[in-house]
Amino acid sequence: MTPVPGASLWPRLADLPLVVESCGYEPLRAALAGDFTRVTTRVRLIGAGTDGLGEDVSVMEEDGTSLHEAPPALGLEGTWTLERFSDHLATLDLFVTPPEWETAARYRRWAFESAALDLALRQAGRALHEVLALEPRPLRFVNSFGLGTPPSIEAVRRRLARAPGVRFKIDAEAGWPPGLVDEVAATGAVDTIDFKGRYGLEVADTRALLDLYERVIAAFPEAYLEDPHDLPEIASLLGGHRDRVAYDAPVHTAGDIGATSPAARAVNVKPSRIGSVRELLEVYARCAREGRPMYGGGMGELGVGRGQIELLAAIFHPDAPNDVAPSAYNEDDPAGVLPGSPLDPRPAPTGFRRGD
Repeated sequence: MTPVPGASLWPRLADLPLVVESCGYEPLRAALAGDFTRVTTRVRLIGAGTDGLGEDVSVMEEDGTSLHEAPPALGLEGTWTLERFSDHLATLDLFVTPPEWETAARYRRWAFESAALDLALRQAGRALHEVLALEPRPLRFVNSFGLGTPPSIEAVRRRLARAPGVRFKIDAEAGWPPGLVDEVAATGAVDTIDFKGRYGLEVADTRALLDLYERVIAAFPEAYLEDPHDLPEIASLLGGHRDRVAYDAPVHTAGDIGATSPAARAVNVKPSRIGSVRELLEVYARCAREGRPMYGGGMGELGVGRGQIELLAAIFHPDAPNDVAPSAYNEDDPAGVLPGSPLDPRPAPTGFRRGD
């Protein structure tokens, strides 16, 4: 295995030639758990007899603002290098209507960045791992979800019945009864507990939240503790568990790593939250320099975007509890056999996409 270098690999990609002749958008839809239809948009850049694909996850459902419903006029046609195309994207407003969330702009930019990377590589007749000189390896993944309202272990049991051996990242809530914590822990199948404490949500009952942390820290002694709340009492509880604390929501750039309190070692590297290929490679490089554990994360991708983040995880951190389970795991009632972990990365012969 070739180790991830501590210097950014962006120079290996920056000068790739890129020809864009047209751009198109296609909706993707899937019925997810909780009777919710998830909608994303496939981005297709076309040029020099081939195409490059990306996926926009910035809008959860069709509300008139999704990329395929309200496409902006961007003027992406032309002859570029990947670096000049990325620099141009940074100057554009990618939304017709300003998004509700600031991070949505990064999600949408990632769709175009990943499509451009795919197209440039396909035009060059090369695969991403070949250009980076890093070999993808079998990918360990987890299935991520919450336990519902009222909270119940049944979702965990259903998935274990369909895919024995699957492992989980579970969203924790202060309303969990103590017995539920013990039930979930008894499965021995949880790698990460996500507190979702960095989204600016109001804490209704601080005492109940502290009780939850105490129970979770004790019941899951080896699990990552992701996005803990920024409260002095919680920082105190986590003081002896720094190596298990991980951040997701606060990490948009390499400069964000290590800047959040309480201190953490691990990073959930979420390409769509970072937004650009260049910055993503800076994040990988900083984590490698500092010996920080990394694992991957997604945003409910339904198509090519899921395969792309699976491929990145297979290249940069294949043995971690990557929150990049195949999209079928998030469907309400998936058809057929669910793929097991580790997942064969199966990169396409050229481009930035899986080959299946």
